[in-house]
Amino acid sequence: MAEYAVDIAGVEKTYRGGVRALQGISLRVPEGSIFGLLGPNGAGKSTLVKILTTIIRPTRCGGSLLGSPVGHKPTLRKVGYLPEHARFPAYLTGRQVIGYSAGLAGFRVNAAEVDGLLELVGMAGGAEKRTIKTYSKGMVQRIGLAQALVNSPRLVILDEPTDGVDPEGRYHMRRILQKLRSDGVTVFVNSHLLGELETLCDSIAILKEGEVVRQGALSDLTSGSLRFEVVFEGVLPDEVASQIQSYGHSVGEGGITIHGGDPSPLQEVLDVLRAAGVVILEVSKSRQSLEELFMESIVEAKGSREGGGRI
Repeated sequence: MAEYAVDIAGVEKTYRGGVRALQGISLRVPEGSIFGLLGPNGAGKSTLVKILTTIIRPTRCGGSLLGSPVGHKPTLRKVGYLPEHARFPAYLTGRQVIGYSAGLAGFRVNAAEVDGLLELVGMAGGAEKRTIKTYSKGMVQRIGLAQALVNSPRLVILDEPTDGVDPEGRYHMRRILQKLRSDGVTVFVNSHLLGELETLCDSIAILKEGEVVRQGALSDLTSGSLRFEVVFEGVLPDEVASQIQSYGHSVGEGGITIHGGDPSPLQEVLDVLRAAGVVILEVSKSRQSLEELFMESIVEAKGSREGGGRI
């Protein structure tokens, strides 16, 4: 088994007219993880997904998918795919869509296997007998995920899987993806819903204008932003505020920020507050959110380009 489900380097795509959608993309997705691909509209996310699934041809592409060159047809049989805005024949039932998709991919599935997929995505118990035209967007996405799993894939690529899905549907989708990861399946998600990716992903890559501007494990990318927040009651005496600021910490109205993940400075601050009789209401540890990391990365990339540099 390969260490990385996706290990690509120097992926480029230039469309007719000279539009450069991808400008040397390199990224790695560890086996058995959930990976998030982020970026603003037009960043090249869907283009990259379509290259990995051979829907479009790259101008240049190096690297591997599940240990084989990208585009290797036998390897693609181990990949599941749910495209953005998936559409299925409206006259088919949910159960029939799974069989139909399996047939198109050259797979045979028995009734028990279909039952298992329907159970996994929460579409058993009668809903699978209804036609697609009666389904909500969330139900269509669940059936779409089921058809993406019909070949028991090692890698599942999902393009905006929860776009337009209500909160309940997104909750169930997250549970399903977590179950896949626990079973050793690699999940590659292209999405603009940062809050969801933050709760799901082990690692991410952020694209802007066809280039990777940040990538890695989410915990590593935000480790430098670790901080402790101390909330207190009332107003700090001036001498206490000055003492805490002399330690290099930030003092604001009703709160103190201690940058870094080392708890030792926190204990020092708490001792000072207690000695001064200050009532401590809350102590919390936090780090940069994915949304904050995303915006920081995009702004830095923009500044680098405007300054004539490259990321």
